[in-house]
Amino acid sequence: MAVVCPECDSPIDLDDDVDQGETVQCEECGAELEIVGTDPIELAAIDEAGYDDEELAPPTGEDDD
Repeated sequence: MAVVCPECDSPIDLDDDVDQGETVQCEECGAELEIVGTDPIELAAIDEAGYDDEELAPPTGEDDD
């Protein structure tokens, strides 16, 4: 099965039996991607600090007070 890299729009071939939480790497741009959904397959880019997408970012623990 092929999905599209969210970073460079290149196709990525995946096995049909992937699990949520697995990571893959785009061969074209080298982005590290995590499978965040399996029906349909959704990928999220991961940077060194965690998710690259603010909606999926882990909490920082900082309060605005």
